[in-house]
Amino acid sequence: MPKYTATKLTPMLESHDMPATLKFYTEVLGFTCATKFDDLSWFSLIKDEIEIMFSMPNAHRNIPKPTMSGSLYIKTNEVETLWENLKDQCEICYPIEDFEFGMREFAIYDNNGYLLQFGRELE
Repeated sequence: MPKYTATKLTPMLESHDMPATLKFYTEVLGFTCATKFDDLSWFSLIKDEIEIMFSMPNAHRNIPKPTMSGSLYIKTNEVETLWENLKDQCEICYPIEDFEFGMREFAIYDNNGYLLQFGRELE
């Protein structure tokens, strides 16, 4: 195995509706658009220590609908407040709950159908 240092993981997700995605992440989730192409075919979003990039489908990977078998799990110390702010604005996967593995969390879907989970460790 080659030796290398990984410095950061930044998801690159596809969207067929870039304006709606930009609006969802900035207005609903509080991300900031760090940089974007003028034609809005690509942009990068930042929220505290998290960065997510979105792009339009392209010739290298043109899929009919955005898919991801997993989820994006975002840890936050304010999970209860976030739940109260998001529960009536988003499609819910599951409501806030305490789990036996030591996390309080909930999950929503973004405008593309990607699963976003938000959680914090239980005391």
